[in-house]
Parts: sequence; structure tokens; C-alpha cells
Amino acid sequence: MTGSSVLFDAPGPRARLRNHIITAVTAVVLAVIAWLVYSRFSERGQLTAAKWEPFLTANLWKTYVLPGIQGTLTAAAISIVLALILGFVLGVGRLSHQAVIRVPCAIFVEFFRAVPVLVMMIFAYFLYAAYDVFPSRQLALAGVITGLTLYNGAVIAEIVRAGVHAVPRGQAEAASALGLRWGQTMRSILLPQAVTSMLPVLVSQLVVVLKDTAIGYQITFVEMVRQGTQVGSSYGNYVPALIVIAVLMISVNFALSVVATKLERRLRRSRKAPPALDAQAIEQEGAPGATVQKAD
Repeated sequence: MTGSSVLFDAPGPRARLRNHIITAVTAVVLAVIAWLVYSRFSERGQLTAAKWEPFLTANLWKTYVLPGIQGTLTAAAISIVLALILGFVLGVGRLSHQAVIRVPCAIFVEFFRAVPVLVMMIFAYFLYAAYDVFPSRQLALAGVITGLTLYNGAVIAEIVRAGVHAVPRGQAEAASALGLRWGQTMRSILLPQAVTSMLPVLVSQLVVVLKDTAIGYQITFVEMVRQGTQVGSSYGNYVPALIVIAVLMISVNFALSVVATKLERRLRRSRKAPPALDAQAIEQEGAPGATVQKAD
């Protein structure tokens, strides 16, 4: 059985013809929609050369775009680091044999996976403001980082747990036979192997962190999308402004994906890893999984 026919039967001649027809019709419909959208924007004068000229001036980039890029990258970088640390701690905690560690970690993960990111941002923003935890200029940044860290840390915890479960059971059994304790087995054997299988899902989640910084617009956080709308309001070129911001966001996400893909290939060449994890299955998984067996 080939890899292409594992999930579905290979289509026959009639099915292939039907697929080609559906593909052609879909392409035509999308082309018509794109033409209609282009025509509508052209009629409104949003795609004329004059609407793009402001982006050729240094003042626009210095005043609007660069502060937005800086805010997005700052919030994303800090949130990614904190979420990775929190996620690995919670993920390992959920695998612990000690109920006093496992149960609080499970409650934390399930709770913050269920709370919308925007709600956590708003709550943290007003909580920090009420108790003067951060300077007023940093309140929005702190609120965005807090919301992104708590939510994505909980999701990464599930990724870590699933990654450890993807490691063949014999690895833990061999460690037990060698007399290694649970902590030593997790740190030296299971986690290093699980990291490789977790990388594709982790990259997807890190891209989510980067994109979710735009939610900070609701608490006046200066990020790329907010600055793009301000450019459109100031220069009357909403469509070109949002197109430029979209291109910048896609470029950053693509660069992150390329780096992670190269890292994954390098790790897979250096060690044989379990199959890559399914992000959707991890996100929907709710029940605690089996833990690594402790040596007698």
C-alpha cells in the first residue's frame, strides 16, 4: 500500500475526469470573483498609483509601519519564549506520577485552552492598570503578552504531552531497565526524541502567536494591523495599506516556517524520530493520556 492511498482509494478514470472538471470550474469562479473585486476597488480609486505613493516616503514607514512591526515582533518574541517555557513545564507536569502535580497542571491547561485570548488580554490589561503593575505605556504590551502566553502555553502543553506519547514505549521501558528515574527518563530520553515530532505542530502554533498579536488592537496595542488601518485612515488608501501589511505578515510567517523546517530536517537527519503530530487532533484532545511507567 502506497503512502498516497493510505487515507483514500485511488480515483478511477471517471473520478479523475470529475475532479478535473470541478477544479476547472472552481478556478474560473475564483478568477471571476477576483476580477469583480478588482473592478470594484478600481472604481473606487483604491488601486490607483496615487494610493501607493505614500509607501514610497520614509515618513509613513517611520511613523506608522515600523512601530507596528516592532510592536508585533516584540510581543510575539516574548510570548513565544514564555509560552514555550510554560508549555513544556505544564506538559511534563501532566505526565507526572504525582497527583499533586498532575491535577493542577491539567486544570490549568484545560481552563486556559477554553478561555478566549481576547478575554485574557482585556482582563490582564485592566488588572495591571488597577494595581499599577506596569507603566501606562507598557500596559497594552503586558496585556497582549499575558493573554498569548497563557493560551498558547496551555496548547503547547498538550503538544508536549502528545509528543512524549508518540515516542515508542520501549524507550521508557529500556530506561527503566537501566535504573533511570522518571525525571531522568523524561529529560534525557523521551523529551529529546519528542521534540523532533513536535516541531511541525509547534511551528504552526508559533505562527498563531504571531498572528494573534493583532487581537491587541482591542486594548490599544500598537501592532501591524492597527497601524495599517491608521495609514488607511490618514491617507485614504485602506486597500493598499492592508495589502502591504498582509504582505509583511506573510513574509514574517514564511521566514519563521522556513527556519523551523530547516531545523526539523536537521534534527530528523541526526536522529530517528516518531511520526509528526496532528495539530487538529492535539487541539481537540481533552482527556488526560497515559503516563510513562515508573520503574519499580
